[in-house]
Amino acid sequence: MLDYRIKTFLTLCETMNYRQTAELLHITQPAVTQQIQWLEKYYGCSLFSYEGRRLRKTSKAVLLEKTARIMSYQEKELWRSLEKKEKIELAIGATKTIGEFVLGKHISHFLENAQHQIQIEIDNTETILEKVERGRLDFALIEGYFNRENYGSRLYRREAFQGICSASSVLADRQVEVEEILSCSLFVREQGSGTRKILEQLLEKDNFSLDSFDRLSSISNFGIMLELVEKDLGITFAYEAVKRNRQGLSGFRVKGWETIREFNYVYLSETEAEKKVEYFHQYSG
Repeated sequence: MLDYRIKTFLTLCETMNYRQTAELLHITQPAVTQQIQWLEKYYGCSLFSYEGRRLRKTSKAVLLEKTARIMSYQEKELWRSLEKKEKIELAIGATKTIGEFVLGKHISHFLENAQHQIQIEIDNTETILEKVERGRLDFALIEGYFNRENYGSRLYRREAFQGICSASSVLADRQVEVEEILSCSLFVREQGSGTRKILEQLLEKDNFSLDSFDRLSSISNFGIMLELVEKDLGITFAYEAVKRNRQGLSGFRVKGWETIREFNYVYLSETEAEKKVEYFHQYSG
């Protein structure tokens, strides 16, 4: 069983606030302080410090947190095993492109087995990875960049990343110089999304940024974004799967930009989550 002081430590790592931690755990603030001090004495190191009024984790706390997250996830898996439920339940996350445009058939195949249950959360990359890290999701399907040193991973599939425009746009089905698109109205996803991060990296390679476009709009909903693009009110950048079943959309390529990107399973390394990824993946065909 995970020590209650470790659970307090993990909660404090999330809130970075002693008062909020006490409220969430229904204990007093002095009790939180005493438990953290006990851990510091036990491990022989400082775990938190203040910079002004801001609480910071030490490098030792970061290491302990990573290990404790794995222990916490494994304990949950142990409880699931001891309950001996006949049904197999997965809690997975997916970034928006994958969740909305790629994963449907895979989920259908998985749920054809009457013993299977699934919980799916679709959000941007930062939010989904945070929930994986905290053990709230078994694994996630991520588009674009993530820190491979922090997680276990496995390739799900590769997909073309490209410009998307109206089928009636002058850009449709062309290869263009980056300077040609800067006069366009650009639609991008919100901060924290994988597609936005990739676009920023590609632009930076050519010494441009999102601000280089004449007009920039941030929209978190793909449906609204694609309706606007279909009406030729602007362009966006996303994976080919986004436009695959919409006849009013077309694609274009920017000269010199790498266009093939990975979709990956991401999970806590050295946990039972890797077996769950393997089990789920067999239904991808």
